[in-house]
Amino acid sequence: MAGRKAKASWKGTLKEGEGSIALGSGLFEGPFSFGTRLGDEPGTNPEEMLSASLAGCYAMALNAALERAGTPANMVKTEANSHLGKDDAGLAIVGIDLVVRAEVPGLDADGFAAIAEKVKTECPISKALAAVKINLDAELA
Repeated sequence: MAGRKAKASWKGTLKEGEGSIALGSGLFEGPFSFGTRLGDEPGTNPEEMLSASLAGCYAMALNAALERAGTPANMVKTEANSHLGKDDAGLAIVGIDLVVRAEVPGLDADGFAAIAEKVKTECPISKALAAVKINLDAELA
């Protein structure tokens, strides 16, 4: 399988500097700064990109798992929220909230919850984030 890449650059000091993040596909490039990462300034940051990666990966993986179970989804929507905090070594992703809503004809809430929880450990991005607690809120829409 092909590798996927992104690039970033940073110029200046931590608090006054600025950076840029770009996807290797060329579909996105945007600035980030201390204020967009640790404050409320508008703009992107690495944690937002991480959240987008998990949301996209999980949506595809859940859809595939539902198909394999014989109950394909009409729709799967995900939202991930990464929380930046501190641990013993400094700044860290201290948790991720993953919210999933799906329309799945022929599947009850318990069956959906079981599949959704299993996928949380099988999605490639979830696997890469194994050191971070992912809080799953999965419901049928």
